[in-house]
Amino acid sequence: MDKKKRILAINFGGIGDEIFFLPTIISLKKEFPNSEITLALEPRSKGIKDLTDKIDDLILVDVKGKNKYLEMFKLLLNMRKGNFDLVVSSGSNKLISILLFLSGIKTRCGYDTGKISKILLTHAVPLNKNQYACKMYHDLIKDLTQHTTELPEINTQRCEKITNSVLIHPGVSKLSVQKGCIKTIPPETWAKTIDLLVAEGKKVILTGGSDDKECIETILQTVRTKNFENLYGTTKNLNELAQLISSADKFLCSDSAPLHIAVALQTRTYVIFGPTDVNALIPKSDLITPIMANDSCELKPCLWARRQTTCSNLSCLKITPAQIVETICRK
Repeated sequence: MDKKKRILAINFGGIGDEIFFLPTIISLKKEFPNSEITLALEPRSKGIKDLTDKIDDLILVDVKGKNKYLEMFKLLLNMRKGNFDLVVSSGSNKLISILLFLSGIKTRCGYDTGKISKILLTHAVPLNKNQYACKMYHDLIKDLTQHTTELPEINTQRCEKITNSVLIHPGVSKLSVQKGCIKTIPPETWAKTIDLLVAEGKKVILTGGSDDKECIETILQTVRTKNFENLYGTTKNLNELAQLISSADKFLCSDSAPLHIAVALQTRTYVIFGPTDVNALIPKSDLITPIMANDSCELKPCLWARRQTTCSNLSCLKITPAQIVETICRK
């Protein structure tokens, strides 16, 4: 039997980023089945543990808070006293290799950010952003394993499909909105979409989380039909949301964490895309259909690649309810 390994994975970001990182963790568990895996992540994403049994422990690091440098120092202390055999970090900052080296962990995997990283890391891996994000993260362990996990896998009880249903999750994270990253259509467009889907005979179900309160309230004030089911606020955690998504015949959402849950569940999904990169955020699959504006913006996709916030024009999000409903009903 292989020696039990203690593995530390470091991945900062939202829930979506943690779901992207799951294939890397799963492949590590396949390669080292007797390992204990600890994930260091932001507090806002700790719910990832509701979706998987491959993570044994969490270290919460508030890198977006006021005391981020103190938080990183505390992380370093945890790394040094954790008796870890292997650390894998998804960070692309040049200082990451120094942090991993100072941890004293024997095997250190991270992205190649220059000469220093090649010296301080035992495995400095080229960063290729021009691919599906799961593959980008999985590259970090390509020297450690021949196992390949292409898509996220989550542990949740699948529910019986609701015939002819369209589950709608319109929201995006509040943090992205606060940062000026507009990635979805207005609530009024969602409301009209519900009206049209009901008119087409679809059983429409509306859901959302705490971040979506204002969006949902506007939808409910604007929508004309009463013939849909409002389940906003009824899912208490990510596992319950996953169960609800698994029950949907079709799922309509924004570019946000629920999309990646749906990918893991292999639910037929339609996703609103605007300024972000389709190729990086969804796999090539007949089960996932991006819905995009027929605009002529030469910068698209621009968010993150060329901009840190979206532009004021937002021509990439001029998507009509008729276009959305036609796509859902046609495919």
